[in-house]
Amino acid sequence: MKTQLLNADAESVQLLLNLSGHEENTEVNGSTDSDKPLSVEFVESPEVNGSTDISDKPLPLGVEFVEKVLNYEFKDKSLLLQAFTDVSYDEEDCDSYERLEFLGDTVLSMAISNELFNRYPDCPPGPLTKLRAVNVDTEKLARAAIKHKLYLCLRHKKPLLDDQIMEFEKEIETYPLHSRGLLGVPKSLADIVESTIGAIYKDCGPSIEKVWEVVKPLLEPIITLDKMENHPVSELLELCQKKNLKWRFEDRWEDEKHVLLFIEDHLVGRGHHPLKKDRAKNFAAKNAIENFSNFFSEEL
Repeated sequence: MKTQLLNADAESVQLLLNLSGHEENTEVNGSTDSDKPLSVEFVESPEVNGSTDISDKPLPLGVEFVEKVLNYEFKDKSLLLQAFTDVSYDEEDCDSYERLEFLGDTVLSMAISNELFNRYPDCPPGPLTKLRAVNVDTEKLARAAIKHKLYLCLRHKKPLLDDQIMEFEKEIETYPLHSRGLLGVPKSLADIVESTIGAIYKDCGPSIEKVWEVVKPLLEPIITLDKMENHPVSELLELCQKKNLKWRFEDRWEDEKHVLLFIEDHLVGRGHHPLKKDRAKNFAAKNAIENFSNFFSEEL
């Protein structure tokens, strides 16, 4: 069985193999150029007593890799196998991660809510809700999948996903903590983090406290109140509401791939993106925030 290692350099591949403890049984195919995707041949051990139960079937080396990343050993390793199986992967009889993702989303929301509730005993619910949202959104979770190289174990057959992950991995270097909606995020990266959380929850009892003990290091750094920044559209809305200003987008994306932003009929922001109109709007809002003081004084 093979899985694509996305933008994996030689060091990443070696890390995967060393952690799995199966160096001699793994073959790297193709070029060794670090700029090209590599593939790893996952070698399976013999079946156990001829059993057909999925929990007894041989597992890919990636299971041991993920367990070491999490510092948690699964009692039911088939849960972890399922957590990294995309619905597009059809090479064996294994359920996709979708149900575990659904469960993990709920568990993570509860776990981070409890963490923030205890960390900020005097904070009202409004800021806590925003802080929770930014700590569990798609970009934040996808960053964890990149940082800990969990994407190396994702089993999929999506033709564009490899390039999307490579692009995201490069782009996050520009925004060390969060881009506030300015980056395109491969949702599959966030999905496998949530499905892994769901798998841990099912495997450990279930216990939200135990899940958080395992998952919190994976999600570090947790974005704190003093580090939280609003989404550019939300920030611009607040600015305009405080000064009773009217604002609007002018959509030219279909023809020109950019969006204009007007405040009180002044062209204040421009945003461009060749593929996604929503990202063009976010860039326009960010540009408008940067230009805001050039058009409107503090006295307004």
